[in-house]
Formats: sequence, structure tokens, C-alpha cells
Amino acid sequence: MKRLLQVFFVGVFLAMLGVTVTASFDRDVLTAAGEIWADPWGKATLFDAYFAFLTVFVWIAWRERSWAARAIWLLLILTLGNFAIAAYFLIALHRVGPDGSWTEIFDRVPAAGDAS
Repeated sequence: MKRLLQVFFVGVFLAMLGVTVTASFDRDVLTAAGEIWADPWGKATLFDAYFAFLTVFVWIAWRERSWAARAIWLLLILTLGNFAIAAYFLIALHRVGPDGSWTEIFDRVPAAGDAS
């Protein structure tokens, strides 16, 4: 299951990279943002995406014990979206190690000084 999740999140990262590069050749993000914001469905899609980003961040904030890590991940998620979410999961899966269970990614990160 761990390998399947790694493949999935690498796929998310690569798909996002592909659509972002393709979109960048069409027009810059600021021009697109103005057009999207003017469209009610565009606005609804942005709200949907950012509420999903914040939902994932709430879990990350619970999981991470450091305020610095929480702040960095919030900034990354709000600016990079699914790139950052895929990266977070890939890092978490990597930290599990070869003998650990993939379900460990749902545990809180041990506090500094805690025995692993």
C-alpha cells in the first residue's frame, strides 16, 4: 500500500506540473486569476479548492508539533496547492521507513526528545 500511495502522489505532482506548464504557455497566472474570479463557477471552484487545502492543512497542523513547520506548510499549501500536499505525503511516506506501516503517516509526528 505504501508503494501505491507513493506512485499516486508522484502522479499527482507530475500531473499538476504538466497542467501548470501547459497553462503557463497560454497566459500568466495573474491574468487567468482575474478571468476566473469574474466567473461565478470559477469563483466556486477556487473556494472549493482552498477549503480542501485548508482541510488538509488542519490535519497537517494536528500532525506536526512545531509551530514553524505548521506555518511553513500552511504557506506552501496556500501558494502551491496540490504540489505541496503531494510533497507532504511523499515526505511522510518516506519517513515511515521500509519496516513501518503506511498507516504511520496518520500518527502525530513525535515531539522533540520523544523515543521513536
